[in-house]
Amino acid sequence: NLLMAMSSMLSQVGVTSQKTMKLLPTVGRKATQKVYLINVCLFCQPVFKSLPGQKISRLELGGALGTPQEKIFVSSGSEVRGYTKKGKQFLTFEANLTESINAMHVSGADLFVCASYIYNHYCDCKDQDYYLSGDKINDVLCLPVETVGRIVPILACQDRVLRVLQGSDLQYDVEVPGPPTVLELLNRDGGKGGEEVVYGTADGKLGLVQITKSGPITSWELDNEKKKGGVLCIDTFDIVGDGVKDILVGRDDGTVEVYGLDSSNEPVLRFENVLSESVTSIQGGCVGKDMYDEVLTATYTGWVSGLTTEPQQMVAGPGDEIKMSRETQGKVATLRYYTSELEQLQVKVLQGREKYQQSSQSSTAVSAVPVFSINDKFTLCQDDASYSLTLEVQTAIDNLLLQSDVPIDLLDVDKNSAVVSFSECDSEVKHLCATSLIKRELPPRHLQVSIEGQYGTLQAYVTPRLQPKTCQVRQYQIKPLSLHQRTHAIDQERPMNTLRLTGQFSFAEIHSWVVFCLPEVPEKTPAGDNITFYFQNTFLGTHLEATYCKGEANFKSDNISTISILKDVLSKEATKRKINLNISYEVNEDSVSHTLQMIHPKLEYQLILAKKVQLIDALKELQVHEGNADFLIPEYRSILDESAQLLEEYKKQPAHLERLYGMITDLFIDKFKFKGQNVKTKVSQLLAILNNYELDSLMEFFSEA
Repeated sequence: NLLMAMSSMLSQVGVTSQKTMKLLPTVGRKATQKVYLINVCLFCQPVFKSLPGQKISRLELGGALGTPQEKIFVSSGSEVRGYTKKGKQFLTFEANLTESINAMHVSGADLFVCASYIYNHYCDCKDQDYYLSGDKINDVLCLPVETVGRIVPILACQDRVLRVLQGSDLQYDVEVPGPPTVLELLNRDGGKGGEEVVYGTADGKLGLVQITKSGPITSWELDNEKKKGGVLCIDTFDIVGDGVKDILVGRDDGTVEVYGLDSSNEPVLRFENVLSESVTSIQGGCVGKDMYDEVLTATYTGWVSGLTTEPQQMVAGPGDEIKMSRETQGKVATLRYYTSELEQLQVKVLQGREKYQQSSQSSTAVSAVPVFSINDKFTLCQDDASYSLTLEVQTAIDNLLLQSDVPIDLLDVDKNSAVVSFSECDSEVKHLCATSLIKRELPPRHLQVSIEGQYGTLQAYVTPRLQPKTCQVRQYQIKPLSLHQRTHAIDQERPMNTLRLTGQFSFAEIHSWVVFCLPEVPEKTPAGDNITFYFQNTFLGTHLEATYCKGEANFKSDNISTISILKDVLSKEATKRKINLNISYEVNEDSVSHTLQMIHPKLEYQLILAKKVQLIDALKELQVHEGNADFLIPEYRSILDESAQLLEEYKKQPAHLERLYGMITDLFIDKFKFKGQNVKTKVSQLLAILNNYELDSLMEFFSEA
């Protein structure tokens, strides 16, 4: 068992980006190390600060191969700067990229930088290789040259792929279970052969893959069963002290994890701690006290804190006196000093506020709007087919206003501490208007889109606790096929419906229409003359294939409603641009029964759950009246025993049954719409069958209507 405790908050700086904190190496294993965070070096006292400028997007340590990596490299905009550990700047390199650098890796004289879609490799600041990725690049890494004997860059791309390069060419792809956000060499050196890479994904999964010359070998993949946040940072360090390096993980929901490897080299969770902010950087080392290792973390708002292996409690017997060591006495004295400083700062802040209030009331006053940054994330959760909206601000949030022109439901999550109130909106304009009063920071909020086909915009108005009052607006697009996510392949044996479009449209135009309809499609038009994307509906599990080029687009799906939505939306988009489309389609009758069979287990489960929840109150009354529940049949006793879990599950999915009813209704209407028949008058009969649900009766109604 690993016992760790929060050692201290070392410092706070400004808002931090992902992977912008490193620990400098030391000669002795247990000697304290210095922390380099963005452009500030911290170890009790600042060692140096760089001049203000654009935000730092990455920080890496480098140096000659085979020597301690003590040189500090930071990327800012399209520029890379190098510093010695004492703060002397020795390098300023302009990469001449049209976009800012968002990922960087340093290996000896080799520099690897990436913008959104562009990868560049420089050696001694001279251009070597270039690659244009098919989707956004989230991170870059290179296998250790001194071990593998060659340069092997690896790109973590948003389309659930690791791209392994050879020079300026793609050597091969590595398919991973989610959009990879971070890469790290196992044991910081790639393991025994230097080829092992740990990756983390936006949906919280972890994996270890071996990058060999012939192809990838997946060692293990770890699912995100507890629905934790996405992985932002990874490090490997022997925090347990057993000679085997552990995997340190920081997530965007504030979770800090330590994984060890068992006898079969499978990851095992050994420690977990939750901070109040997203963890942007994580490092293992010896920082606070000699001989005691720590897990050092940096959060979004700039808090640097450590989790230490040092015992935090002293056990004393009867009559024993607890004597503080000199080090502990020093810590207490330092704490008292900072407490007095904090009190003085609070007085100065109050005086400044009073002065501002007085000056703001004068006739010549000019109010300065405070600037604040927002870290927002709007992602589709595969497990429950809902969207998670997370908003993080560098100061406390006063309130949040959500406004949507699409029907959505708000779902509570365990971390939610906000007080929510709903307001009536003009039904012709807005479907949701909700205000959240936040106590401290904003927890994740889950949104559930009722059914696909309806699309629009969700707007979030964020008001922090700043004076004067100010607000920022964030907009999130809810797409027509919003419950679909990218996948690597689909089942071609399923009964497929097809939609074919031809017309005088360019490759860029048809791609922009697909971007409008489906999530996880790169905004940049793909290279080449054609492209194929595969998607899976996270709620039903149905598949979609989209293949298109200039003047032609083909869509295949085993769900006829998906084809119907694409037909309607793409026709409307083409009409807006005054482009004539020739539309043809083929409907596979077997696909309707296939989709109903995929819906069946979900619908049956929800109906049984709803019936159980309806019985709980009556069964509890009987239990109180009779004094016990022994007289009930085992089925009813089981419902009473599991009542808390049943109510909790039903509360998390309040509109699940209605969503399924809506999907079946749409499937019914769409089936006959392609035949040129309007069956909306028969919807009431369909709902009556659903109220007394049997799969055979439902399928018979679909075939006879």
